[in-house]
Amino acid sequence: MLDSVALPSFRLQNRFWLFSLIGTICAVVAGYAIGTHEIVGAALVVVVPMGLVILAGVLSEPRVGFLVYIQVSFLVNVFARFLPLSLPFGMMVDGVLALTMLSLLLNSKRMQWSKLRHPIMYLVGFWFVYTCLEYFNPEAPYRPAWFFHIRPFSMQWIFAACIILVNPIRKGDIQYLLVTWLFWSFLAALWSFKQQYLGLTNAEQIWMNTVGAKTHLLFGHLRSFSFYSDAAQFGAEMAGITLVALILALEEKRLLYKLFYFFLMLVYFWGFAVSGTRSALFVILAGFPFYLVLKRDVTKLVLGAAVAVPLFVILKFTEIGSGNYQIQRMRTAVRPLEDPSFILRLQNQEKLSRLMKRLPFGAGLGTSESVGVRYSPWHFASQIAPDSWYVELWIETGIVGVWIYVAMLVAIAGIGVRKVLKLRDPWTLMVMRVFLCEYVGIMVMGYSNPVLGQFPTGTIIFVSTVLFTSCERWDKPAKKPEPEPALA
Repeated sequence: MLDSVALPSFRLQNRFWLFSLIGTICAVVAGYAIGTHEIVGAALVVVVPMGLVILAGVLSEPRVGFLVYIQVSFLVNVFARFLPLSLPFGMMVDGVLALTMLSLLLNSKRMQWSKLRHPIMYLVGFWFVYTCLEYFNPEAPYRPAWFFHIRPFSMQWIFAACIILVNPIRKGDIQYLLVTWLFWSFLAALWSFKQQYLGLTNAEQIWMNTVGAKTHLLFGHLRSFSFYSDAAQFGAEMAGITLVALILALEEKRLLYKLFYFFLMLVYFWGFAVSGTRSALFVILAGFPFYLVLKRDVTKLVLGAAVAVPLFVILKFTEIGSGNYQIQRMRTAVRPLEDPSFILRLQNQEKLSRLMKRLPFGAGLGTSESVGVRYSPWHFASQIAPDSWYVELWIETGIVGVWIYVAMLVAIAGIGVRKVLKLRDPWTLMVMRVFLCEYVGIMVMGYSNPVLGQFPTGTIIFVSTVLFTSCERWDKPAKKPEPEPALA
């Protein structure tokens, strides 16, 4: 009897000493890390335990991986901008995707593998195979550079498609995506206002002095870049989220929410304005008319035209507002032939057309942009700035790759329109319209800036295309209907 009472007491004492020992070791290690590495050590003390918890969560539940993927896609820009570390933070996104794919296999019995037989998977899969074959392109000057560009070109897309299709994604998860997008965009806009009107931090000023001044300080005016990679990426995101907030405001029935979305729209739009990214205006100019057509509401179509046409005329044919730098910067977007940088782009494309005639499959992945400059600076592909997502694809995958890619984009849009027009659930219909219209706007803007291969734009496009092409999953309520989530 005494033994049976003493045994649990002995075990409790052992656990107490074990946990005390572990706690002491952790405290000593944390103190040593902070004492020797200061800010970096403190960051590691916080990040490592969080990383272990996230690792366990992703491996036990693939849906957690999907949610972490969305969050990390925004955080990598914050880490790269503010942490005093020179690390490839973008690889964090690939790590989360790879872990989630592993989690799918570990939890394969609960996954809906039959859902992979879907048109979006066939389209993205075909493009992925083509980019894989580019590894063997005999024209590639440095073959290992292929790895750096297959990730944003196709690998992350096909991973995202697989994860979303086989997982039982809920309406609440889609709501999470939207709220995350609105939240981080709002913070990014506020930080851009701080840069524009209060000044840059020391780290941002160093970046401007060493790298960014040539493209981010024009005629004495700063092009705000917030905590994104550059002003072009920031401007594209601000224009895209402006369109999102506008559609949500028009679709929302409740007055308080409608006013809230209009307020967000104004904040995002001014964030776009202070970025000085003229071409991002086409995200709105393409996406909003597409929304009106998709809406099939003649009244709103006429009202939208009544607002848009005068604004276009003012920007195109008058000098109204020229005293404001942001307005004048936007004006040059609709007057391209008066813009020296646009004329230079046309000259570069003419030069490329002569060089690319003998390269129907391109010069190989990783030959242009910063990767090309780093690994093959002597090659013509790295010496001519593409200044366009489609021109970058043309250089690296050839005219064959561009046609495959554009055909895939058009097919995805066509599938999305057909699926969205059949929706009956009001909340699902509203959200899928948002995704589809923003996708169309970004695809149009892709001609002017290579922003699609950057975070978080790439993630939003990869996820949203899979969602709106498989949107019928959330149209019919299950036996126990989920409550429709509010977006705010």
